[in-house]
Amino acid sequence: MSFIDYYFKEVKEISRQIDYEDIESIINILEDTFNKDGRVFVIGVGGSATNASHLVNDLRKICRIEAYTPTDNVAELTARTNDEGFETVFDSYLEISKFDYNDVLFVLSVGGGNKEKNVSVNLIRAIEYAHLKHGSVVGIVGRSDGYTAKKADAVVVIPSINPDLITPHSEAFQAVVWHCIVSHPKLKKMPTKW
Repeated sequence: MSFIDYYFKEVKEISRQIDYEDIESIINILEDTFNKDGRVFVIGVGGSATNASHLVNDLRKICRIEAYTPTDNVAELTARTNDEGFETVFDSYLEISKFDYNDVLFVLSVGGGNKEKNVSVNLIRAIEYAHLKHGSVVGIVGRSDGYTAKKADAVVVIPSINPDLITPHSEAFQAVVWHCIVSHPKLKKMPTKW
């Protein structure tokens, strides 16, 4: 079997194993957020940061939900990194944005943050801040043992089929899952062009 055959066999298996109830839970939280005029703040680092930008577009354009991602403002992101450290870039953004109980923090991540290993501490701090302000936390992640999977109100964990391909499958399936979410009749307010 070639690598390509094996890769797409894994894609099929992940699609089969994904938990649809977890997706529905995120949809319900976002529907509630729309109904109470709340906002969604999407965070991620690396490939998940670019996915965050795309998700913000879809939430705004398709679902008519007010949404933002701190990683779209490279000047603020790098100034905060330079002056305060990368660990604080997301929670300080939420604070300045007056994140509150009407809002949702949407985490896109492979690992979801790990305090013990000091990985993606910026995600952890943002989750802690969102909980402090009694907002909701949702996520799409690639590991069930990360901070997001343990602390989010609703989270989709991308099934791990092959430990060598957790990152590409996780980041690819973030897009598959969020496109399902924004296309759901409970959230979709505007038609897509095609």
